[in-house]
Amino acid sequence: MLNQFFKTVFVTVLFCFAASKNIQAQINFCPGNTGDPIFEEDFGQGASNGPSLGNDITSYTYVNQAPNDGQYTISSNLMQLDGFHNISDHTGNTNGKALIVNADFDAGLFFQIPIDGLCENNSYEFSAFLVNLYNASTNFCPGTGIPVNVRFQIWDETDTELLAEGDSGNIEGSFNSPTWQQYAVTFETLPGQTSVILKMLNNGDGGCGNDLAIDDIVFRSCGDLTEIFDDDEDSNISFCENETLDNLTLNAVPDFSVYDEHFYQWQQSADNENWENISGETSGTLALNNIEETQFFRVLVAEDLINVNNTLCNSVSNVFEIIQQDFIDAESLGNVEVCEGEEAILLIQNNNNIQIDWYDSPTGGNLLLENSFDFEPQSEGTYYAESITINGNCINPNRVAVSLSINERPENEPVFYEICPGETVILASETEEVSYLWSTGETTSQIEVSNEGTYSVEQTTINGCSTTKFFEVDVLEQALVQNISTDENDIVIDLANQGDFLFSLGGAAFQASPIFENVAGGQYQIFIKSSKCGTQAFTFLHIVIPSYFTPNGDGFNDVFRIAGDTYFSEFNIQIFNRFGKLLISGNRAPFIWDGTYNGKILPSQDYWYKININGEIKTGNISLIR
Repeated sequence: MLNQFFKTVFVTVLFCFAASKNIQAQINFCPGNTGDPIFEEDFGQGASNGPSLGNDITSYTYVNQAPNDGQYTISSNLMQLDGFHNISDHTGNTNGKALIVNADFDAGLFFQIPIDGLCENNSYEFSAFLVNLYNASTNFCPGTGIPVNVRFQIWDETDTELLAEGDSGNIEGSFNSPTWQQYAVTFETLPGQTSVILKMLNNGDGGCGNDLAIDDIVFRSCGDLTEIFDDDEDSNISFCENETLDNLTLNAVPDFSVYDEHFYQWQQSADNENWENISGETSGTLALNNIEETQFFRVLVAEDLINVNNTLCNSVSNVFEIIQQDFIDAESLGNVEVCEGEEAILLIQNNNNIQIDWYDSPTGGNLLLENSFDFEPQSEGTYYAESITINGNCINPNRVAVSLSINERPENEPVFYEICPGETVILASETEEVSYLWSTGETTSQIEVSNEGTYSVEQTTINGCSTTKFFEVDVLEQALVQNISTDENDIVIDLANQGDFLFSLGGAAFQASPIFENVAGGQYQIFIKSSKCGTQAFTFLHIVIPSYFTPNGDGFNDVFRIAGDTYFSEFNIQIFNRFGKLLISGNRAPFIWDGTYNGKILPSQDYWYKININGEIKTGNISLIR
């Protein structure tokens, strides 16, 4: 019942619109596969109008210019009137032409053509592309103008029996550039029938609008939708270039939308364009072995055995593609050379058709990283990129070697120096075959410095790898003696700095204290020793001036005496009472005063002295106690 239904003539209006240049718009299309074109008319190409159609094809009048009602032209310029859209023909050839019709005022036939060489008892599809040329934005006609409406009819060769017909329905004028729409009618030839007549009739009214263009008229045989699957129900397969396909079976699967019976002829092609029959393969299955390259397979289908190899009668299945996937070589972006410590990334050129796996060996080995065009190794060496095709999962046996070289940087361990004041030190880079740039601006391999501070040298190898090496110079402190003085019986050393110093009188025994206590007056050698910078020596004349004396004849402190005054080349002393009267003076050492003035005993009280020792003035007081 279903098959018989599809055998009848379709006049159903389908309204199938698609978002593309070509729209299958209305009427009935072949529900299955079609054969190669039996008849094609694209009206040629060229810059000039014409040629005209024969009077047996159309009753309209040919003009070599813009057509009026009841006239037509054939041209690559579809904008024959100012009110027409400026569009191209449907075929798409350079200067491709179309039939341009300005419909007559009276509805009726405007195009007919006989189609010969058909097969009896066979289904066919007629199709053509139409477009309404009226540009509604020009406002030449009210609204969108009179719509285009075309009736398609298929008559027997005697022009007495209507086999099929269908209407395009109204095709309105448009404000925007219109889209070519495809219309089709299917029909079946009768027993003994090998010719038909195609007619196109104007269903619309003449007047402002109803202007159309027709292009790409085609007749094809119409058969079932026949698809090819393998035993896994795949409609195509692929394999790798180093493989061979065996034990493959293809199955032709018709949908019975047109044919009740099916006869087959399998074909093969190396390029999907030029086809040849496979001898003896006329069943619904095809067994294949030893496939080593890309091949395409299809099957010719007809309802009668006599028609299976007749391109005017058969239909053609979908193509089953067996695609050999060639290996795609990984393309290295080059070996990588970096300096020690820098990021190192090995790169393969991106290719959407492959994935890259990284290995440590040209064959076998360990998988280091999967599915990445870049790889960041942790050590120097040669690594191998393996290419795998996305389509077919074909593993290229030839891995691409990419090497990583890591250049060492110059040694840059910091160096510390300690020097004594006044000394110099040589700062030197121990790396050879490098260039130098010191923080002092010098470019030699070593520099000599005496000042404390941080110095640096930038060392650059011939490979451009550089490091900065730092030198820290510390000038050790020696004792900075501000003053050596006498404090009664003590010798006191005043320093301007602090440090790890030891002190000695005479150089025999050293002490940490800078004060020597209860030292008898005299000339002394004072030694100051630092921990790393040697010993300094100073000569000091120690003068002990007593703070009192007791002239009572007991043998102790009976006179005022300055210990150490004999060591000075220049010496002068004056003693005054509290009123400033000079009591005694002297300029020779040793100086002794017994507490008398002009032979008279002076009373117990404080007296004042002024001493000039080698130009240094010392003043103070001394108590006379009786």
